[in-house]
Amino acid sequence: MSKIKGKKKALGRGLDAILQSPETDITAADISGEFVAGAIAEIEISKIEANPFQPRTDFDEMQLREMAESIKVQGIIQPVTVRKLGFNKFQLISGERRLRASQLVNLERIPAFIRIANDEQMLEMALIENIHRKNLNAIEVAISYQRLIDECKLTQEKLSGKLGKNRSTITNFLRLLKLPPDVQVALRDGFITMGHARALITIENEIRQLELLNQILKKGLNVRQVESLVRELNGKTESQPTKATEVSIPVKYKQTPAMLSNRFGTKVSLKRNNKGQGSIVISFKNDDELDKIIGLIKE
Repeated sequence: MSKIKGKKKALGRGLDAILQSPETDITAADISGEFVAGAIAEIEISKIEANPFQPRTDFDEMQLREMAESIKVQGIIQPVTVRKLGFNKFQLISGERRLRASQLVNLERIPAFIRIANDEQMLEMALIENIHRKNLNAIEVAISYQRLIDECKLTQEKLSGKLGKNRSTITNFLRLLKLPPDVQVALRDGFITMGHARALITIENEIRQLELLNQILKKGLNVRQVESLVRELNGKTESQPTKATEVSIPVKYKQTPAMLSNRFGTKVSLKRNNKGQGSIVISFKNDDELDKIIGLIKE
């Protein structure tokens, strides 16, 4: 009975009592989740743990200092989001830049929106919040998408709905993770663009990908120039010694396999006889690639 009375008394004292009560630990079966989920409170920064699921790896020092100066003058305009771990203990879900900037100006407390979430929900919220609100580089976005799929058990279709993004956009980002590490680093650090990377993806030979990357970096090639070189490379790759009985492909269709390969991100072959009959074969390695191809065809 005393335990029940204690809870009623805590609730009666309002938000402060709930935030400071060990009975509001997220492991408690009877926690008043709805109440805590809607709470905003001033929390000691020292009581907030870092987010272990933070997808951002790079924080611009100059931007942090500019934000810190703004906070020093204006204060925190938008609260960070945390989850309550237990008595007087919180973990950051989103708002790490605001938290870091606040620490630079030695703030002791910060306004926080309090939520309750398990690890999977927390990862999902952190990733989605960062994808929408921060200038993540393309590789960080791709990694975030992949983590949402792998760790939150989402399909590309469900992820598309959660993010409000076209599925083909998600697919294009995920394909970046198949690139060699050197290419990924160049994209991450801004030496090449997403357009360059998408062109390089269609080259199956990793050595050729790296050779073309070096040309891009040395000669400052733009995306169109790279796409042209890729078509030439893929054209040579697709060309096979013809038998005497085979019919050569008309000139106007010569670039079709390379064009379709660039579109679908996989090997495409074209066969045609002297009557104009033939077939287009689109290769795929697994169901995910097949789903991606079908999605692109439907667009």
